[in-house]
Amino acid sequence: MPSLPLIRRVRFDLRPWGDSSSDRARELLPIVDNVSLVDLVSGYEHAAGFDVPGAYAGPVLDHFKFGDLTAYLIGQPDATYWANKGVVALLGCDCGEVGCWPLESQVLIENDLVTRRGFAQPFRSQHDYGSFGPFTFRRSQYDGAVREAAAAVSECRDY
Repeated sequence: MPSLPLIRRVRFDLRPWGDSSSDRARELLPIVDNVSLVDLVSGYEHAAGFDVPGAYAGPVLDHFKFGDLTAYLIGQPDATYWANKGVVALLGCDCGEVGCWPLESQVLIENDLVTRRGFAQPFRSQHDYGSFGPFTFRRSQYDGAVREAAAAVSECRDY
């Protein structure tokens, strides 16, 4: 009998990005069980002895053309580049450019579960992320977090 995966909780925090208070750019930071994905992957990369560990930020929404945010976060991006890759970037470089240093993953939706797995840093293909994750969430909780993130992003566009 297969064992059930560890069920986690997710949220996506929308927060100011950058040092300048005049810059209204915002990053969307994934949080898993109350720990930022940046902190989780940074700890993994440090422990594994990877070069350039933890140089990530959440996608800076004003710099990143992700298309429909809801579709993107559930792994069905409408932006052609990501749709063709079969993965999405959950994190980008701490410089604010996702394509500079992305942390990519697959999104699998099966029945009432959403799983993020297959993490990779495409510019360091020799780095093995096989034991990072997978992160599994109840579909209802994940979908709720995605809806909240999309609503927060929509509100910020109205300022």
